[in-house]
Amino acid sequence: MPDMLVKLYKLPSGEKLYKKLASEGVRILRPMTPNRSKVTDWVYEQFGEGWSNEIAAAFTRHPVGCFIAYDVNKKRILGFAGYDCTYKAYFGPTGVDEDERGRGIGAALLIRCMEAMRDEGYAYAIIGGAGPVNFYSKVVGATVIEDSVPGIYADLI
Repeated sequence: MPDMLVKLYKLPSGEKLYKKLASEGVRILRPMTPNRSKVTDWVYEQFGEGWSNEIAAAFTRHPVGCFIAYDVNKKRILGFAGYDCTYKAYFGPTGVDEDERGRGIGAALLIRCMEAMRDEGYAYAIIGGAGPVNFYSKVVGATVIEDSVPGIYADLI
């Protein structure tokens, strides 16, 4: 899977999407450090140890380098997205509960992370090992970085 580049100075607005999700009881929020175990445990259960470890790293920085989609009515996490977890300027990992996909949650988490990176002074973001290339291209205008396979994850042990 290739890496992708996002121009943070040309992001689409996420406001309509955030409002739509809010009307459905879904908030996109930056979790506080006391929520670390709840978030990393959920990521571990849904997506495995590797992604949980990366999101744990997001809680070591200030502000916390991740966002979650939280259902305020059911009091549960629906999805997550992180940045600056493994390398600076890298987006990911990210995931949405399988039963909640197709509602715009993944797009909202992606845009919110990109906004945070832009607001923290980044001009560009890299999506490492981008699986759904068409999704990233459509939502934030990401473009494939040539010769980026296998990328930073080549030497995992």
